[in-house]
Amino acid sequence: MQLRSNISYPPDITLLLRAYAEQRWLSAEVLPVLSELECPGAVADEQLGAALAYLEVLWMDARTRAAATEAALEGMLAEDPRRHSGLDDRAQTYHELVRAQRAAIGERVRQVTGGVSPFRTRDLHAAL
Repeated sequence: MQLRSNISYPPDITLLLRAYAEQRWLSAEVLPVLSELECPGAVADEQLGAALAYLEVLWMDARTRAAATEAALEGMLAEDPRRHSGLDDRAQTYHELVRAQRAAIGERVRQVTGGVSPFRTRDLHAAL
């Protein structure tokens, strides 16, 4: 059974929660796989294709999470300009840090995949 919440958070809190969740997910899910693939010999040759495919799936999920974070930012920026909480600036700063982490990890993903877009399966398989 899925529990649904009718709680509506203010836009600044929503952005903070989305950015934090994205950052935690990138650190806990994507980085361990990426780090293993970056380490020469850490993944057996016969498992390399599967590991790269798994990284592709993780990165597609990362894009979905990034879109939710960006939507939260847009929601906060679309709010009444007269409403400005003390958290707005902090939320934007934290968002910028998460965006920078996302970009850095994305560059590492591109390097591991040989510059091939990790979002298109046929390109990934062609590179193997």
